[in-house]
Amino acid sequence: MIRPAKISELEHILTITKACAQKMESNGIFQWNEHYPSESAFLKDLERGELFVITESEIVVGTIVISTFMDEEYKPIAWLTPNGNSTYIHRLSIHPNHQGKGFAQQLMDFAEDHSKKKGFVSVRLDTFSQNQRNQRFYEQRGYQKLGDIFFPKQSEHPFHCYELVL
Repeated sequence: MIRPAKISELEHILTITKACAQKMESNGIFQWNEHYPSESAFLKDLERGELFVITESEIVVGTIVISTFMDEEYKPIAWLTPNGNSTYIHRLSIHPNHQGKGFAQQLMDFAEDHSKKKGFVSVRLDTFSQNQRNQRFYEQRGYQKLGDIFFPKQSEHPFHCYELVL
């Protein structure tokens, strides 16, 4: 089941993202670190009602943020649609013990459907240039790679920006 996250689940959500960071690091992907994702980012997501969880047997196994806020870093990208009517996906995570079961697909289906129902014209996101698995995941869903941005606190490597027109 996918539903809005609760403040009482924040510690568990942080445990999931830390486990994901460790798994990526074990695969040589240094995408998430001590700076990101942060508790303060998740608190803002919760306050804006943009943090969702997916559960299995009532246990949170993953998260997704569906935001209407465009980060400054995204401004230089030549998006496919005009700014102002898109959603932004952040912090998609599935606990490593539950990966490979289709939960990420379900969260993305939910995010795209949610965005379409609310009248948005596209879904935008970024993914780490060193994480080829994520790139394939989004490209297979029809997302188009449009350009690169940088998050110096996370990595010297770029992040690829993607957009799906709904």
